[in-house]
Amino acid sequence: MAAPPEINCTNLTGTFVMNKSLSDDLDALLTLQGLSWFTRKAISLATITLTIREYSKDSLWHIDITQSSSLSTTQENRTLDWQDRDHNDKIFGQCRGKSRLFNKGEYQMEGPGSAEDAVFLQAEKLKDGTDSRFVDDEHVQSIVQQVGGLDWTAEQVWGFEEINGERRYTRRVIVWKEGKEERCRLVYDYKGGVEKKDDDDEDLAYGEE
Repeated sequence: MAAPPEINCTNLTGTFVMNKSLSDDLDALLTLQGLSWFTRKAISLATITLTIREYSKDSLWHIDITQSSSLSTTQENRTLDWQDRDHNDKIFGQCRGKSRLFNKGEYQMEGPGSAEDAVFLQAEKLKDGTDSRFVDDEHVQSIVQQVGGLDWTAEQVWGFEEINGERRYTRRVIVWKEGKEERCRLVYDYKGGVEKKDDDDEDLAYGEE
């Protein structure tokens, strides 16, 4: 299902399911991140659902994400202030990362990549070199380092692209490790809003129910 125009990177609250037929194959990227064949196989078979709540608090944007599948359920809460924070991930172990919002034309790659990597992360090209583009002006940038022994670095840029005539939430991802790299575009189906919880702030950004 396409994302409606009011769902964007400053109003991401909603439910999204990874569309594996439209996404790039994740296996090579997950291999570089050190995941076992069994874990990679389980991820390839799982339905991955993101429940996202985005809100402003104390003049800072926050994005809280519950990622659920048959493999595990993980919680990742991001503060978009470009400050390093530690996170213990159930699959990837101990990580350190930071996130921010940025406007079109203001992107600066944080990872150890090339100009071609920056072009991919900004959605100007697909993996095969085909032209592409983000259709919105605001995006989320994230950089994560695995600090528990696997020693990879991953950078993501989130936005919305037109795919087969439909507006879709996408994540551009590159992982670097020991001079190697893997790229991937993840594409998500929008499944609707999320129920407001009793303790949610009034300024939480919600999509349509």
